[in-house]
Parts: sequence; C-alpha cells; structure tokens
Amino acid sequence: MVLRWFWLIPLLPLLGAAINGLAGKRLPRRVVHLVGCGAVLAAFVLSLASFWALSNDLHGLQSEPGFTVDADARRVEHTLATWIPGDVEGAFRVDWGFTLDPLSALMILVVTGVGFLIHVYSIGYMKSDPGFARYFAYLNLFTGMMLILVLGSSLLVLFVGWEGVGLCSYLLIGFWYSDAAKAAAGMKAFLVNRIGDFGFLIGLMLLFSHLGTLNIQQVLAGVEGPFLHETALLTAVALCLFVGAVGKSAQLPLYVWLPDAMAGPTPVSALIHAATMVTAGVYMVARMSPLYMAAPAALTVVGVVGAATALFAATIALAQTDIKKVLAYSTISQLGYMFLACGVGAFTAGVFHLTTHAFFKGLLFLGSGAVIHAMSGEQDMRKMGGLRGKLPVTYRTFLVGTIAIAGFLPFAGFFSKDEILWKAWESGHPWLWLVGTVTALLTSLYMFRLLFLTFFGKSRSSEEVQSRIHESPRTMTVPLIILAGLSVVGGWIGLSPALSFGRHWNFFERWLEPVFEPARRVQAALAHGEAHGAAHSLGM
Repeated sequence: MVLRWFWLIPLLPLLGAAINGLAGKRLPRRVVHLVGCGAVLAAFVLSLASFWALSNDLHGLQSEPGFTVDADARRVEHTLATWIPGDVEGAFRVDWGFTLDPLSALMILVVTGVGFLIHVYSIGYMKSDPGFARYFAYLNLFTGMMLILVLGSSLLVLFVGWEGVGLCSYLLIGFWYSDAAKAAAGMKAFLVNRIGDFGFLIGLMLLFSHLGTLNIQQVLAGVEGPFLHETALLTAVALCLFVGAVGKSAQLPLYVWLPDAMAGPTPVSALIHAATMVTAGVYMVARMSPLYMAAPAALTVVGVVGAATALFAATIALAQTDIKKVLAYSTISQLGYMFLACGVGAFTAGVFHLTTHAFFKGLLFLGSGAVIHAMSGEQDMRKMGGLRGKLPVTYRTFLVGTIAIAGFLPFAGFFSKDEILWKAWESGHPWLWLVGTVTALLTSLYMFRLLFLTFFGKSRSSEEVQSRIHESPRTMTVPLIILAGLSVVGGWIGLSPALSFGRHWNFFERWLEPVFEPARRVQAALAHGEAHGAAHSLGM
C-alpha cells in the first residue's frame, strides 16, 4: 500500500538538496537540474498516489507497526522514531512523525506540483548563473522543509519545517550575496520572521505547560474536551500562534520583509509567494481551527488583521512601478483575504483561495520573470510596453493570470473569492465583506494597470534592449502554459451550491470536511453552552 511510504515525500527533495549541495560543483549542469527537478517530481508522483490512496480504504494500515489510522477522519499518522525521549517520568516526549489527512494531502500536492513547475522554469532562467548547483540545492531544501511543515504530526515537528523555510528564504532572497542590498534583504526577512517566531514559541510553551503535549491531534482533542471552556488560556495560545503566522505570512505589521524578498531570483519569488513559505501561516491557522473556534476573540483578530492587510497592501500595489513589487504587495493582500476567511470561520474557503492563488500567483511571478529575462533584467514597468507581439506566449498566459486573480468568471480566482465574500456576509460580518469587496476591485485595478503598462502601447525601452527582446525557452514557457490551464479550471473543484443550482458539487469542501468537522463541533458546543446558560439565567 502506497501510504506506507508517504513519509518519503519530504525526504526526496532533501536528498536532492544533499546531492547538489555536496557534489553539485563537480557535476555537469544537466545532472544538477535532473537531480533537482527529479527529486521534486518523484515527491509529486508519490504525493499524487498518496492523495488517491487516502480517498480509499485505510483499514489495511491499521495492523502496521508505527501507524495510527482514523478511517472516519481519513487520517494516517506514522511515527518514525522518538525524537525527544523526555525525562525519567516521560513528562516531555516528542515523536518524529508525519500525518496525512485531507488537508496535508492537498498541501503536499500544491507544494510539489507548483514547486516542480518552478524547478523546471529555473533551468532556463538560471542557466548562465555560476551558482546553478547551489541554487537547486537551496530550492530542494526549501521544498523539503515546507513538506515537513505541512506533514508534521507534532507542533514541534511543524516548527522545524517552519524554521527551515525561514532559513531557506534567507539563503534564496540573499542568493546573490555579493550585492550588499540583496544580502540585506535576506537578512531583513530572517530577522522579521524571528519576531513572529518568538510569539509562536510562547504559544507552544503555553500549550505544553497546560495540556502536556504538542501532538496536534492530542492538542485539538484537549481543546474540544476538558479545555473547551478555558477561554482565556485558549485565546492567549491562539494569539501567540497567530503572531507567528503574521510574520510568516507577511500580515500587518510584519509585512515589511516580503516586498524586499524580490531581491532573489524570480523563480524564488514564485516559490515563496505561491507554494511555500507565506502560505504556512494560513495552513497553521486552518490546521488549528478548533483552537480558534474555541477562542472567538482571537478569531476576530485574525479576520480584522486579514481584512486590514488585504486593503492596505492593495492600495500600495496601485502605486508601484517595479513589476515584481506589484505582485509582492498583491500576495500580501491575497494572504489577507485568506486570513479574512479564516477569521469568519470559513476555513475551507481560506484554504480554497490558498490553492487557487498558488496557480495564478505562480503563473504571474514566472510570467514577470519571463518579461524581466526578455528585457535584459529591467523591472521598471515605465520602461516596458509593447511586449504583446514580441512575447506572445508570456502575454497570453499573463493575461490568464491577471483575469484569474481579478476574479472573473469562470477563472479560478472567481470561485475562491466569491466563496470568501459570501461566507463573510453569511456569518454576519458586513464590514469585513465590504473591505473584501473593495479589495477585489482594487486588485483588478492594479493588475490591469500592470498588464497594460507592460504589454500594450509603444515600447519605452532603449533600442539596444528592444533589439534583444525574445520569447523565453520552452523550459520557461511550458510551466507558464500549465499554470495558465490550472488558473482557468482550478476553481471548478469548489463550485458552491449557489452556482450549481442547489446541487452539492463542491468537491473541495467535501474533501476537507473531516478536517474541519472538529471546529464545527466546537462551535456547536459553545453555542449550546451559551443557550443553556441563557435559559438557566431566565429560570427555564
């Protein structure tokens, strides 16, 4: 059974990182990129097989040593070894283990699928760079750490991946470290994230000191059980963990590192913004959804911070002239959208937007890289223009990405944004709905401004640059075409009843239902407790 081997998924990119990191300088470039891309492709194939196996019968694993299976929740937990054996009384014990359930299965598909396309694109983009092997080693390491983060069965294992992607962001943003400005951008990202991680660590300490465990399922069982009404404690923990998410996912006020992250190679920007690091905070909040449902004040903070960030970053994107910085502020804004969804209890909608965003934001960043590649490194949109005819594949795919992120039917962004706005209104948060709606309009405005400045009108570049403009090689255009296709059809897996004439065709929601069922139970238990308390006070 393939699920016996799902623990290899993060190991494969880490193995690729080790090979290229230790021996890459002595290997031909063809071997380097075959190892780098092949490791992530193998992880994607295994992720796809594990995803399929998870939707089928899990009972065959129940007798396997080291495996814990919950067939009703479609969850498989595999303990590989004891990491921290604890003291004499066993008071503190942490196992190194991974959990595969519908949420982590979805995340590993996004990370390895979009990550593989970015690796392939990098072959053409970085072909003449002297640090080719080091680049692919870092890229593999980044992917492996993100997979540890989403598969970790313990918050401490998750934190290893959490810190690992932080380290990789430092290495990749400052990849061209001989340039002082680029090295400083990498350092800035590293230091700002440490501020958020300090809050995250305090949350872990509070959890262990009161619940006695950091295993995610045991923590969530405690939240749903004996600690359900420990509102002050759960609110403090939820807020501390959210501080970590604010740093990792670049929300107010810790967003300042992400625009400077554009200092790294453009494929790195795509990987950070679309498939890895910045989505980690959204994933963590969704994973801990019962905790946030049991702490309504913290949930409100999540929604308000997300909405404020979405609007704030969108207004900044309107005034940018650097093509990559427009997309960077766009990412901050779209992440705010995801947190807005989580803040109104619509965790499925938040994860749905995370998924569709991976498609069109990966496409837009790689498309901007193709433009920069054609323009001999120029990133200022005021010096572009007239590229529509000279870069036909890049233009058409970039147009698809722009329409998708703007939220036009039937492209992917429409379905996920529509779901978030509907849930915000339905849950009784009209102000958050209004902010989300205004942000959606601003998104269309700054993205079409970018499109017209870059591809339409007359060329504003020098004659020397114009003479060298050419379409990118196939290693760069094929990933663009695939991501464009996903940006068109990717939203249909989350078709809401309002758009399907009352039929429940929302495969995405059905797939994630077991993951968020505990959060719904917590919400129902709290509502029942409030109703019971009100009835008791009235003498009923």
